Amino acid sequence: MKTISNNIEYTWTLKKSKFITNIFFVNSKEDVNFYLNQIKQKYEGATHNCYAYILDELVKVSDDFEPSGTAGLPILKVLKHHDLNHVLCIVTRYFGGIKLGSGGLVRAYTKSVTLALKDCILIDDDKKITFSFSTSYSNQKQIDYLLKDYTILNKDFSDIITYTILVNEKSFDKLKNSIDKYIKN
Repeated sequence: MKTISNNIEYTWTLKKSKFITNIFFVNSKEDVNFYLNQIKQKYEGATHNCYAYILDELVKVSDDFEPSGTAGLPILKVLKHHDLNHVLCIVTRYFGGIKLGSGGLVRAYTKSVTLALKDCILIDDDKKITFSFSTSYSNQKQIDYLLKDYTILNKDFSDIITYTILVNEKSFDKLKNSIDKYIKN
């Protein structure tokens, strides 16, 4: 199995309907819910937020009020075709006024995910850990240097910087030891 090493967003338009595909690495149901809520807030006026996710044996699809079987299942089929795991794919659609029909919707959602995956780096799904930690701005250069060979899933800037990274389980202890002195509790 494989997973993605970078979260991705891809946008394209078909017959005035705008399709925005977001693909996220997820490690838990909580991650899935977090990203679903984030996308629903980001694209508040969207007509549909259809999705599929694969999290080991846990698999779920949603057509989000598109005709049954025209969105979530095609998204899932593309993810399975690429043998992906620990992945959530959300395709947001802004309806453009032209109906696509059931076959057109299946093709559009399939194409959305396929195009987005071309921008993803696929990696072997060794046991991965998502790890979050916070640090002060004064440590940013040192942390960025220490993380240069790791996948940074997110960097949140507020009064401190919160990093979320993806790390191979075998490398976790080594990484943790090297950044421990910079971590804010």
